[in-house]
Amino acid sequence: MAGINSSMGHPSQVTLKTAFTVCFAALAVVMLAVLLVKARVALILTGIAALIAIALNHLVALLMRARLGRGLAIALVLATLLSVLAAVALLVIPAAMAQGQELVEEAPTLVNEFLASRFFQRIDAHFHLLEHLEQQGWDTTGLASGALPPLLRAVTGVFSLLGATVTVGFFVMFMLVFGPGLLQRMLAQALPERRARYERVLGKVYTATGGYLAGLTFICSINATLTTTFLAIIGMPFFLPVGIASGFSSMVPYAGPIVAGSAITLLTLATGGAWKALAVAIYFILYGQLEGNVLAPLVFRRTVHVNPLLTLFAVVCFVELAGIVGALLAVPVMATGQIILRELLLVRREKLGARVPPP
Repeated sequence: MAGINSSMGHPSQVTLKTAFTVCFAALAVVMLAVLLVKARVALILTGIAALIAIALNHLVALLMRARLGRGLAIALVLATLLSVLAAVALLVIPAAMAQGQELVEEAPTLVNEFLASRFFQRIDAHFHLLEHLEQQGWDTTGLASGALPPLLRAVTGVFSLLGATVTVGFFVMFMLVFGPGLLQRMLAQALPERRARYERVLGKVYTATGGYLAGLTFICSINATLTTTFLAIIGMPFFLPVGIASGFSSMVPYAGPIVAGSAITLLTLATGGAWKALAVAIYFILYGQLEGNVLAPLVFRRTVHVNPLLTLFAVVCFVELAGIVGALLAVPVMATGQIILRELLLVRREKLGARVPPP
């Protein structure tokens, strides 16, 4: 009893300075979380600009190896990129917009025809899809007419998209011009014995990210070209915007082509009949095998080595956080985290090995 009283009589070991430090740290964490939520759009735009800058910097480095100055190499790369985008805009976008406008105008009719088709009636008879939609609050009687307003609301966001594009463009230019110098100054502040390790990690991240973006651009181009050509051959009326959308679907690993293929198959069923829809379904099955077993391993085998399960998990999480842009950022972020984790484990093994006495 005396021992208890003596221990209770000791003054507290928690000083006022410690309490203030803990409270300030907790407040700082909360403020950082709020800042990240409020600045989510800015962070997304910065992440997109960083990815584009990393991809373009590989081309800049290639030109610099050909004895061009960095400023001239940056100007040449940006001018080439703008020329390619302008050519695509002049050749592809007008026709794609015309077909897209036609698709928007015919959307109510296509939805009504699909709801009245034998295929949907048989599925609805077994699974009662319309009844489930009504229970979820969908107005199935006005489903066709209600398909148009969301598209119109999306069109009203063109000015926001243009503003975001200009912002990303300026970010990319400034990152290419001032980014390497800023990175070198940051590395110069590290301890000399750790600087080589930091440079090695950044080099791995740079190589993996640049290779992933180059490969992703190649795969998206192959997808868009093959799909547009196939849909044009079978006579689908909206082949150009649908083919471009299919190409962009490859930006989302695994899930993107499956969702795009299912949607295009249903659209073909509504516009071209069952046989054309069957041909489209077979095409997407074959293309899925080509992309998953040939293109992706061939393109990414030397850059990104992320387990498919981890990739799918990262895609689902980042889509929930940032939508389609999150899906694009998921694989580079996961690859970066994997590189950093491996380096941390290597440091831990080195420390444990140093502590083990020699036999």
